[in-house]
Amino acid sequence: MAESAESSAYDLITMGRIGVDLYPLQTGVPLPQVTSFGKFLGGSATNVAVAAARLGRRTAVVTRTGDDPFGAYLHEALRDFGVDDRWVTPVPGLQTPVTFCEVFPPDDFPLYFYRLPKAPDLEIDAHELDLDAIRDTRIFWVTGTGLSEEPSRTATLAALAHRAKSGTTVFDLDWRPMFWGDPEAARPFYAEALRHTTVAVGNLDEVEVATGVREPHAAARALLDAGVELAVVKQGPKGVLAVNRKGESAEVPPLPVTVLNGLGAGDAFGGSLCHGLLAGWDLERIMRHANAAGAIVASRLECSSAMPTPAEVEQALKAGAVL
Repeated sequence: MAESAESSAYDLITMGRIGVDLYPLQTGVPLPQVTSFGKFLGGSATNVAVAAARLGRRTAVVTRTGDDPFGAYLHEALRDFGVDDRWVTPVPGLQTPVTFCEVFPPDDFPLYFYRLPKAPDLEIDAHELDLDAIRDTRIFWVTGTGLSEEPSRTATLAALAHRAKSGTTVFDLDWRPMFWGDPEAARPFYAEALRHTTVAVGNLDEVEVATGVREPHAAARALLDAGVELAVVKQGPKGVLAVNRKGESAEVPPLPVTVLNGLGAGDAFGGSLCHGLLAGWDLERIMRHANAAGAIVASRLECSSAMPTPAEVEQALKAGAVL
C-alpha cells in the first residue's frame, strides 16, 4: 500500500469491503435447494469503483484479501474492470470473504456474509495507506463497515483526517447490523466520519443510525448539520432526496424496472453519483442518472459485471424505464 500514485491521477479511490459474491443462478429458490451459482467480484466499496470505471472514470480501491485463490480471482476481476488494484494486499492467515444471497424478486434478497474469524478488508492499517494518493484523488469514498472494527476504523478516520475535505469526500453510511453489536455503538464513529466528509449517502435505516432521525428531510438536515455539504437520502420506492448546504434540493422518483436482484443497485447509484459530481452536473441530473444506473443493475442478477455503460444509462433515461 505504500507505493505512491501520480498526483491527481485518480478520479475516485474507494476504501472498504471486497469479496466474492456467489449468487444462485436460480431465482425464487431457497439456498438449500439451489444447485448452481455464479461467481462475481463483490463488496460495496469495490463495486462503486467498478461502477465509476464503467462510466469512464479512473478508479482504484484500497482493501485487503486473503492470500488464496479467491484473492487472486479478485485481482484479476479488478484489472478486467479497469480498477487499479495496487492497494489491494493479502492478509496471511485470513480467507477471502464470500457472500451468498437468495433471490426472491422483487424485494427479498437475503444476504449471508462469510467473514469469520475476520474479514481481511478490516485489517487495513493506517501505517500502510498511501495518504498522498488519498489526499490527491478527486473523490475519496469510505464506508460505515470500515468503522466497525480495528485497525480498519483507525485507518478510515486517519485517511479522512489527512484528506481534510480536499476535493469531494463521500461517506457511504453502509449500515450492516451484523457487523455491529448496537446502533448506539456505531453513532460516535459515524459522527466523527461525518465531520471529515463533504457528501453523505444512505437509505432510511442508515441515516437513522447516523443521525437518530428517520424522516428523510429531517435526516438530510441533520446530516448537513453534522458537517457535510450534500446529503443524499435513498427512500426506496419513493426515490431519492438530495439536499445541499446552498439550500438546493432534488427529489427524484425511481425509474420503472422489473427487479431481478436489487443488491447491486446502491453501488451502481454510488458510482454514478461520483461520475455526476465529477462532471459538475446539477443535483437533479445527478440523481436521475444515479437512479437509472441503479435500476439497470436491479434488472440483472449480478452486481459488479452488471454495472452499466454511459450508453445504457442514457438509453434508460430516454425510455423513462429499464426495458
